[in-house]
Amino acid sequence: MDLHEYFDEFTTRDWPQADEGTVRFAMVGLGWWTLDHAIPATNDLEHLETTVVVSSSTEKAEGVAEDHETIEHGLTYDEFQDGVATDAYDAVYIATPNALHLPYVEAAAEFGKDILCEKPLEANTERAEKVVAAASDVTLGVEYRMHVQPAVRMMRELIDSGFIGDPTLVHGNMSQLLLEINDNEDQWRLNPSLAGAGASVTDLGVYSINTSRFVLDRDPVAVSGATWSEHDAFDEVPDERAAFTVEFEDGVLASCTASQNAQYASSLRVVGTKGELLLEDAFLGDERVLTVTRGDTTITTEFDQIQETKRSLEYFADHVLTDTPILGDGEHGLVDQQAIDAVYEAADEGERVEL
Repeated sequence: MDLHEYFDEFTTRDWPQADEGTVRFAMVGLGWWTLDHAIPATNDLEHLETTVVVSSSTEKAEGVAEDHETIEHGLTYDEFQDGVATDAYDAVYIATPNALHLPYVEAAAEFGKDILCEKPLEANTERAEKVVAAASDVTLGVEYRMHVQPAVRMMRELIDSGFIGDPTLVHGNMSQLLLEINDNEDQWRLNPSLAGAGASVTDLGVYSINTSRFVLDRDPVAVSGATWSEHDAFDEVPDERAAFTVEFEDGVLASCTASQNAQYASSLRVVGTKGELLLEDAFLGDERVLTVTRGDTTITTEFDQIQETKRSLEYFADHVLTDTPILGDGEHGLVDQQAIDAVYEAADEGERVEL
C-alpha cells in the first residue's frame, strides 16, 4: 500500500459508535474551558447533554444554569459532594485545578457515576493512585484530546503499520505565554498546592509524554530532566522552562521541551528507520500540518482544526453507552503522572530516574 492509500482509507473515528441513549453530565468546575468548550460541546451532540453544573458559589452555578435550557441544577461543591441531584446526571466532567480532582472523583464514584477528568490525573502520583482506586467500579477517562485528533491518529496508524520502519527517536515541544493568556501571577497553574510540582511539565510537557505514548503504543521506562525559572511569576515553581528525555520500551528515545513563558509553538516528530513523521502545530490551536516522509516520497497534509473537547466528550460517551473500554483510562493517566513526577525528581537530583 502506498502513502496515498493510507490517507484515502484512514478513518478519523474508528471507536464504537453509540446508536441510542444519552449521557447526562454534571460539569464540576466552571472555568473558561468548561464554559467555552465543554458545555457547548454537549449542546451540539445528540447523545450528550449538560444537566448539572457545580461551582464554588450558588450564584455562579445558578447563573450558568439559567443560560442553558438543559441545565436543571446549579450546585455548590459541597452540595455536589453531599449527593444533591444525583438523579439528574449520569457522568461527571471534572475541570477543577489538578489538586482538587480527587475529592470530586471520590464523590462521583460513590454515587456510581462515570467520570471524565481533565489531565493530568491529579497533582502527584500518590493522589493519582487514590483517584484510580476510588473509581475502580466506574468508567474513569482522562481527557486526552490528542487521542481524538485525526492527524495524531494518522501518525499512530502509520507507525503501527511499519510505514516509517522501527521508531527510534521522538522530538516533542510545547510552549506558550501563560501570562498573556492570564496575567494574574497568583493563578492556580503557578501555585504548587493546586497545580502540582511545577507549571510547564505538568501542564504542557504532558502533551509530549502522552501523545508519544499514544502514537508509539509504548510506555516510558525512565526519564531525565532539567528545569529553569527566573521570572518573578514563576518563583514558586521550578520550571518556567523544562527539557527532559523519556526512554520508552524497545529503546525509543524522546527529547522533549516545554515552557509557560516562551513563544507559542508546538511540534511532534517521530523518526524511524525508514522514514519520519512531523506534526506542526501539534498541540495548540491552529491547523495541524502532517509531513510524512519515506525514502524519496514526502506528502504534506493539512488537517482542519476540530473541536477537540467536543470530540473527546463524544468519544467518552460512546464508550460509556456501548460499554467498551476506553484507552485513556485511569491506569493510563497514572503512568503519565508517574512520568511527570519523575521528571521533576530527575531535574532536582540531576540523575536518571527509572519508572
